[in-house]
Amino acid sequence: MSLTSSPTLSRAVGAPTALKRILREAAWANPTRLRNYLILIALAHGLGLVALVYLARGGVDPRGEPLGSDFVSFWTAGRLALAHQGASIYAPSADLAAERAFFGHPIGWYAFFYPPMFLLACLPLGLLSYMSALAAWLLTTFAVFAAALRGLSKRFVNPLTLAAFPGVFSTIGHGQNAFLTTGLFAGGVSLLESRPPLAGALFGLLCFKPQLALLAPLALLLAGRWRALTAFAATAAALAAVSALAFGLPTWAAFLAETPMARATLERGLVDPAKMQSVFAAVKVLGGGNGLAYAVQIAAALAALTALVVALRREPNARRQFALVATLTCLTTPFLLDYDLTLLIAPIAILAGEGLETGFRPYEKTVLVAAFLLPGVARPLAQYAHLPLSPLVVAALAAVLWRRMVCPRGAGAP
Repeated sequence: MSLTSSPTLSRAVGAPTALKRILREAAWANPTRLRNYLILIALAHGLGLVALVYLARGGVDPRGEPLGSDFVSFWTAGRLALAHQGASIYAPSADLAAERAFFGHPIGWYAFFYPPMFLLACLPLGLLSYMSALAAWLLTTFAVFAAALRGLSKRFVNPLTLAAFPGVFSTIGHGQNAFLTTGLFAGGVSLLESRPPLAGALFGLLCFKPQLALLAPLALLLAGRWRALTAFAATAAALAAVSALAFGLPTWAAFLAETPMARATLERGLVDPAKMQSVFAAVKVLGGGNGLAYAVQIAAALAALTALVVALRREPNARRQFALVATLTCLTTPFLLDYDLTLLIAPIAILAGEGLETGFRPYEKTVLVAAFLLPGVARPLAQYAHLPLSPLVVAALAAVLWRRMVCPRGAGAP
């Protein structure tokens, strides 16, 4: 019997081909099957949240952490700002003492690395009790998030999709601001063609989380969207000025003095690198040192910027442009936590919406499914299996977006 006729060898040779076909065509990702998966994930999220609240005692979960853990820092910041003690938010010992005093439990420290302009959003939260403030925060920012995403793709964005998206579960569990950041970004994308000044203002509001606003002004500049860029700059400047007037220049000075601690968070692992989802953190999870991590992060950022410049020269469509901006932002910043991956729902919605209307290209459905699930699996895979997949999945999402922008159908693209 010849080698080529061996059944075992034939199966071995055919396996990679079969896998390639499965990933390329993704016939398994049909509407009925995907809907069933979404229902199961949404139910799991709902049960998880109910169990977390039911098992909590005095606002503290079974792990000893407050419900909506990171929100403690927002709420405490609001209370300190109301008491005209804004600068103490950026002093770790004073901030920790305030968090424990306000919350009433010996909790750990939840750092506040945001510029004083974010205190403008935190200020009203300090008027409420902790649980009331947490509920108001999540409901309000989720409404912004959902409304803005509907503007990107009504066909893809619906209650089931949002309930099943792991980024929603992660943001609620941490009490974080990812609904707000994603909502501002998605709103800006939706309005960029019709109302550029308002879109630029929404992008400008993102400056309260500067690592997620890095590429927006550059993209506006490269795309020649001058009205939006002017509004971005004016909004950012106005936020800085208003926060300086409201909380005083010493608060800004205290914030700037605290910035080395944010860098130490990366370099010394003050936050477990497995919780981070950046290229820098991936190198750390795999055992690399700070020097190598910075080198790879810089290389990734330069590659992302090059890809952005090339794509913006070829693609005039605002939605595609800023779908790529959102995706490449997650490759450019070294400071990226798992809930920040919620931002990926904006490019996912744009690409999925196009695919549902005009058809999907090879590998697109597989990449979309992987990116959709990423916020739910990124941390445990990095933490327990030492598999930092986020940069790879984000890069794949950027690649399929870039291909649509640079290689339109009919121009030799698959």
